[in-house]
Amino acid sequence: MAGNPAPAREGAITLRAFLSGEKRVAPDELHLLLREIGPGLHLVADPAIRPDDPISVAIALDRDGLDRVAALDRLLRHLAGYRIPPDQRMTAQQRRRLKVMLRAVDARQHRTSQREIAQVLFGVERIAEEHWQSSPLRDTVRDLIRDGTAMIAGGYIKLLRFRRRP
Repeated sequence: MAGNPAPAREGAITLRAFLSGEKRVAPDELHLLLREIGPGLHLVADPAIRPDDPISVAIALDRDGLDRVAALDRLLRHLAGYRIPPDQRMTAQQRRRLKVMLRAVDARQHRTSQREIAQVLFGVERIAEEHWQSSPLRDTVRDLIRDGTAMIAGGYIKLLRFRRRP
């Protein structure tokens, strides 16, 4: 976010619109945390900007540009009072798997066996029907725990970005 040297247009957003949130000032940047819009969302402004100055947005043309454009779209919709669409960085299936991964890791951290985790996730009857040592559900639980642990160890950062082509 930067100061706009052009004269203010009618309806222009000023810095004042963001000053009610938490602020952090660095020597060369003003950080405005916008927790009411989204977790971890913040704007960075020139600390010399005045509260009634109109603002504009500069988006770097780099690999994170699309992520920033999507965040800007959500911010503009919020400011205009429109419904904010669901975040498109994760599909519904990915959200469900993430929840199951975190449940599996949490259970494992509480010393629950993989078989007990499988019984909770997939049902006691389904686990009892299969030979556990060769069960594909055993592999599924192991993968959920592995992927959930990786997510906790920093892999969650990938959730903040759109999928990228290799």
